[in-house]
Amino acid sequence: MPIKQAAKKALRQTITRTSRNLDVKKKLEFLERNIKKAFAKNNLEEVKKVYKELQQVVDKAAKNKVFHKSKVDRMKSRLMKKINALKK
Repeated sequence: MPIKQAAKKALRQTITRTSRNLDVKKKLEFLERNIKKAFAKNNLEEVKKVYKELQQVVDKAAKNKVFHKSKVDRMKSRLMKKINALKK
């Protein structure tokens, strides 16, 4: 355990940030499962609805530095490619 006051505070901050980041990641996993189910059904409306929600979550995660912006852009791009392929 840390001895200095600054180290104690840093530990508290780390614990708080870690739990917050895990919540975001769990929500993202849930949305990814939902979008995969929608793709399996070939339901374009449901895919678009879940994609919009997923887009909001990952953009906010990038803003709060849970994920790097490049990773978020890559995720959205790959999903959009799949959505456009489903349209055809």
